[in-house]
Amino acid sequence: MVFAPDTEVALRSVVNLINSVANGEEQLATTQDLDRFLTAEGFSGSRTRDAAELESVHRLRGELAALWLEDESAAVKTVNRLLREARALPQLVKHDEWDWHLHATTPDAPLAQRMSTEAAMALVDVIRSKEMDRLLVCAAEDCNAVVLDLSRNRSKRYCDTGNCANRAHVAAYRARKAAS
Repeated sequence: MVFAPDTEVALRSVVNLINSVANGEEQLATTQDLDRFLTAEGFSGSRTRDAAELESVHRLRGELAALWLEDESAAVKTVNRLLREARALPQLVKHDEWDWHLHATTPDAPLAQRMSTEAAMALVDVIRSKEMDRLLVCAAEDCNAVVLDLSRNRSKRYCDTGNCANRAHVAAYRARKAAS
């Protein structure tokens, strides 16, 4: 394990949010899509379930996608801004099936604010641990999905959105066979 369990969960949610529009395929087109996403990611708290909420999550997705590509200094500025805008006040909480973990907003804060704060808190750990190089973009030439490398040997290079790793391995195999 590289990070605390709640940090890894939050980082995976960030990856899934960013990749919900990877390769031009919008997976959060409707509020019902957002409902399914939030259920799958285990998000709790208040919801408005309207177009404005969906749009705010889309804006957040864009900010987090940009942050994924930033260097440490720029990422720090973005993370600090997200925490400042949310007036984050970290607290230990226990709810639903989750054991003690950090929340930095109230359950009734707007959804995008809760999501951005959770992402920012997780990214604080990434930055403090000097692990920004674990935030990658898929190595497949035809894919722009993001990758979170939590492997012990830092070997993850392909996303989980499709068959990128399999396609790359098959292509390399075929190239070796053709060369021999």
